[in-house]
Amino acid sequence: MVSGELLKEFGFEEEVYEVINDSFLKTGYPKSEKRYELRYEIEDLSVEEPYYWVLDLLQHYYPTIDKVEDSFSASENSAFFGVTQQRLGLQQDKVGQYLATVGKMVKELFQMVRELRIIDERREYYGGAEKEIYKPLKNRKNADEITLKGMFVDLVQGGGKSPSSVFGMAAQLEFVALPDLFFDAPPFKSVVEMEDYVDGLTDFNSSLLRVMKRHLRQFMEWKKRTRKEHENRRQFQLRYLRQHFDIIQMYVTWMKPYLKTVQRLHLKEKHQDSARLISAFESSMIDIEIIAHHPEKTHCVMCTFQYRTRPHMKFVQDGYQRGPVHVGELDMQIRVYPWNKEQIKKYKKMKEKENLELIGDVSQSVLASMKGLGRELERYYEEACGLDLKKKLEEKGDARIAKKKDNRSLKYKLFGDFLPPPKKSGSAVSAASKKLGDGAFSAHATAWGAYHFFKKAHRMITW
Repeated sequence: MVSGELLKEFGFEEEVYEVINDSFLKTGYPKSEKRYELRYEIEDLSVEEPYYWVLDLLQHYYPTIDKVEDSFSASENSAFFGVTQQRLGLQQDKVGQYLATVGKMVKELFQMVRELRIIDERREYYGGAEKEIYKPLKNRKNADEITLKGMFVDLVQGGGKSPSSVFGMAAQLEFVALPDLFFDAPPFKSVVEMEDYVDGLTDFNSSLLRVMKRHLRQFMEWKKRTRKEHENRRQFQLRYLRQHFDIIQMYVTWMKPYLKTVQRLHLKEKHQDSARLISAFESSMIDIEIIAHHPEKTHCVMCTFQYRTRPHMKFVQDGYQRGPVHVGELDMQIRVYPWNKEQIKKYKKMKEKENLELIGDVSQSVLASMKGLGRELERYYEEACGLDLKKKLEEKGDARIAKKKDNRSLKYKLFGDFLPPPKKSGSAVSAASKKLGDGAFSAHATAWGAYHFFKKAHRMITW
């Protein structure tokens, strides 16, 4: 049973039925073609027997049966509540450890992406200066070269505080023109070209030109080596980022089963506030929902079981933990829907959105932090994957290695199980519906048979 807003969001019309004359009640389920309801209460009722009786009957007619809900609630003072909370605590501790690790590693991604951004910024300057050396000397622009020279003077020579730097020699040794000559020099292809350029500056004395050659030669060597260092550092950082992200993905994969278990062990909040569940009583409520469908037919059968039971904690054979035996009341409803595979999938996604709120909150919080990295994270990750693929091709010497490419975004690779799928056009759904056979008669007959023969098998009045 879901809220009317959620049903409307997924495009379902809510079912309404008449309780008494002119009094209608919303069921919280999509509108069905046919609905059967049965309430069964007996002192020694076992919750397993009615469920498996209906399940076995449905399996004779439908090859696929999906469980879409399996939840429970228990009164706070019951023994069942205490045992469940102990198990829940163990699962939560494990989830907390994984979340702490994932949070730390996501934080480290910020530093990696920031370093790659800085490296890419430097590579722009190196690349811009490299392009100019293929032009005639007099036509070369030096904007990128000036930026690199500024880094060289500040980071390597120590700026104006160092007497041996370009600015320090201008201030302390009277080489006033040295900074202007140094920064105005264009990019050079080779040391010989640089020397010819400096020797052509005949308006300046030989001492200044010797110092000029020294600083330009140091800068050229620094530029060549740091460019290679930046390229190597970038490839290493890309591979490390991919490894780091894959480890995050591994931790999230390990965490998913624990998150699902935590959600299932959580008590259903709407039952905790129900008048049918009293905290001082030894009682519990259980909800089970299954859908039986055929891959080649359009109709399906949905069965919902709601139990209000009294669990008895019993010890079984040696070596086993104690467990509950439920007795009490069953409310069973059987519905027929004209749904195909796509519509069943949409309904299951709606139930997941309702039932997995905890997982959604966790995944969205991690995703929100990763969104702060921007598009660069995906771009760097894809580039790192391309580097590894290129390396494999070179090692095997075969450029035709077939490899299936995963085009999903990073968030769907990490949290695809908990996020709604990307929206598709309705034409594909309608085209698929035309191909499917009409299973209306089979679905209605199965639903009626499950309702009618269940009553006969359990000695109820039938007609």
